[in-house]
Amino acid sequence: MSIKFTLQSLVVAGLMTLAQAASAQVAVIVNPKSPMASMTPEQVAAVFLGKSNTLPSGATAAPADLPESAAVREQFYSKAAGKTGAQVKATWARLTFSGKATPPKELTTASDVKKFVANNPDAIGYIEKSAVDSTVKVVLIVE
Repeated sequence: MSIKFTLQSLVVAGLMTLAQAASAQVAVIVNPKSPMASMTPEQVAAVFLGKSNTLPSGATAAPADLPESAAVREQFYSKAAGKTGAQVKATWARLTFSGKATPPKELTTASDVKKFVANNPDAIGYIEKSAVDSTVKVVLIVE
């Protein structure tokens, strides 16, 4: 009986962890010296989907993306741009092939994205809100 109870407890704990991960808030971040105080989801989507290469401040955007395998990436594109991972990939394949745009720089971890944004005044990226610190400035929370 105790093994059954333990297994059920593990399953419940696992499901709660998945639910928390699925509902994690995503922060769109810029360099702390950026003059921007906020951005709309439409402005962010335009930068990350190749529709605009400039930030609202007028600076040329240097977007940083997480790998396709990152759950935060799927949540970001779904909530900020209304696109699935496959749709994002197709958009960038088309834009890259036509020579109209270059996809965001793909970095391995959220820590790498944060470091890139902290060291580049024109950078923009996204990470879980819980990973935000004083080295970056949040301009949008995606829920």
